Amino acid sequence: MAKTVIKKMLFVLSKATLENAYAAFIMANGARMEGIEAEIFFTFFGLEAIQTKKLNKLSVATVGNPAMHIPTMVGGLPGMEGFATKMMKKEMEKLDMPPVDEFLEILSASGVKLWACKLAVDMFHLSEKDLIEDLDGILTIGDFYNRADQEGTQLLFI
Repeated sequence: MAKTVIKKMLFVLSKATLENAYAAFIMANGARMEGIEAEIFFTFFGLEAIQTKKLNKLSVATVGNPAMHIPTMVGGLPGMEGFATKMMKKEMEKLDMPPVDEFLEILSASGVKLWACKLAVDMFHLSEKDLIEDLDGILTIGDFYNRADQEGTQLLFI
């Protein structure tokens, strides 16, 4: 059996909850540490992870998240999302994980390409000035798929 060699990882981030954003960031960072090319395509609500006014205000999803192990009714109580987010950030600090803005700078400096989805940017009436400086550009989905056109590329939707 031939071994598949991963040369490039493409991540699609469609929801900018704290846990989803960090999952994409950690996996992209891990790819770069292994010498694998990595790119993140931010689409729909995932764009909040690269909006300068919103990126450090991401929160943990407490409703509709079975991994929280709390009833939906409890997760929807006022203050629950803030409490869960505070607890998650506290645990992340213990592991020396950088905040979102700093993590994006680290990713960019390590060679991770960061792309915004043109359709979502247009739909939410955003412009490049609303987005981080380290953004590599705004792509159509077709442009993003073209970046996957090489052997050894994997696409992961988060």
